[in-house]
Amino acid sequence: MRRGDFRRVYDGGSRFTGPLFIAFCLENTGPDRAPGPRVGFTVPRAIGKSVVRNRIRRRVREAVRLALSAAGPNWDIVINPRRSAASAPFEAVQAEIERLMRRCGT
Repeated sequence: MRRGDFRRVYDGGSRFTGPLFIAFCLENTGPDRAPGPRVGFTVPRAIGKSVVRNRIRRRVREAVRLALSAAGPNWDIVINPRRSAASAPFEAVQAEIERLMRRCGT
């Protein structure tokens, strides 16, 4: 996703909260739409230093890769992890992402 797309999803999308993430989902049915869902990540500096933020981003990206087929094809999703995602087991991260993808897929 491009930077301008993030703002559009934040402003016009639906917000889903959970213990590990805040996610914003927006259905995109424009004519120039690429096939498949688009997912972006924002990890704020308040979560920790770059090593921590990058580790969270890698873990969340892998969980999204495994669960992406559950999301609808016309969705733009922005995932904003919470601090608790850094210490959560990967299975918990994966379960939360799968639940998010099901919610955005409908």
